[in-house]
Amino acid sequence: MNPNRQCPSQRAYDIIIVGGAIMGASTAWFLSKNKDFDGSVLVVERDPTYEHSSTMHTNSCMRQQFSTELNVRISQYAAEFVKNIRHFMDGDELVPELSIHNFGYMYFADNENFAKILRESQEVQIKAGAGTQILSPEHIKQKYPFYNVDDIVLGSINLVDEGYWDGTAVFDAWRRQSGKAGVEYIANEVVAMTKSADGRKVESVTLRSGEVIGCGAVLNASGPRAGRTAQMAGIHVPVEPRKRYSWIFAAEQPLDQDLPLTIDPSGVHVRENGGGTYQCGAHSDIDPAVDFDDFVMDLDIWENHVWPILATRIPQFEAIKVQSEWAGHYAYNTFDHNAIMGPHDEVINFFFLNGFSGHGLQQSPAMGRGTAEMLIYGEYRSLDLSPFNYRRIPDNLPIIEKAVI
Repeated sequence: MNPNRQCPSQRAYDIIIVGGAIMGASTAWFLSKNKDFDGSVLVVERDPTYEHSSTMHTNSCMRQQFSTELNVRISQYAAEFVKNIRHFMDGDELVPELSIHNFGYMYFADNENFAKILRESQEVQIKAGAGTQILSPEHIKQKYPFYNVDDIVLGSINLVDEGYWDGTAVFDAWRRQSGKAGVEYIANEVVAMTKSADGRKVESVTLRSGEVIGCGAVLNASGPRAGRTAQMAGIHVPVEPRKRYSWIFAAEQPLDQDLPLTIDPSGVHVRENGGGTYQCGAHSDIDPAVDFDDFVMDLDIWENHVWPILATRIPQFEAIKVQSEWAGHYAYNTFDHNAIMGPHDEVINFFFLNGFSGHGLQQSPAMGRGTAEMLIYGEYRSLDLSPFNYRRIPDNLPIIEKAVI
């Protein structure tokens, strides 16, 4: 696979995937592994460095603490995949053995309404086989004495298959193996689409370099740019880029145990990063859509918002030093913050894999597998992901997921 190749080798492909980051790569790999599929696949990625992709700006964590059973099941498959990745990839010795650093997610509730949501969500998670525990403030203090829990009603944590994993290693393995199996990756950009006379199908895509490429199906896997990609086919999808800020900092007095990925009631979150360093994330109170190329840091948010919250919640973080910082984009689904999948209801060969609103990396194994099944068979065969299909949007049937960070 030559990641810098710009021109496709064919004039038409069975499937064109617009976007080669984690979702496009996952789908391409699952297509390449399916014995019932022998078609041609082209992955078009505008930036083969992935410098500004959501994939490269992620916390690279997974959790089972969702409020809907389907989202729990999706994360459980991700854990199975990561822990057994070399098996899934036929014993390829170039694929590293991976594990999950199970420091867990710690959700804090500072009021009875959110405490009720956490209790109800735990029931869903336990039913699905998760190991979520509800902790009183006293229990939290016993297990994690560094927290200030004076304002906390309860906490929720799961230490089984919940924490950090090496998303980049999985991403690289998917691209390498699928490329070796015949999936073609090019560094280019889809700038237009041509539909059939009846408007029911996309017949071709036009690349920035000028080529017009025929297609059997198009998959929109273009992350925060999903809305722009859909517009080329005359389709509206409620996905837009929202800016999210991250910091890596060192503590003068590091904690003497792992720090769970802690979700403060303010929305600020912080996790273990190793070696006395920690990773923190937040967004501004005013959270508008931003330009696709806007990655400018807000220089005031750390000093005036994030650091005071960290120092209050974890007093040992009073003395810390920022080592690096960056802004990335969520592919934010303004309809219901959940994945948008499946075919369009009118342009029947235009498929979605969009709108993950911050939990896409951990969902990529199940979503890539399911999308490959939908493209090949016209149905989901491993895990029924149909609740995420695009049709729910015109039908105004949002998925109510209460655990969106």
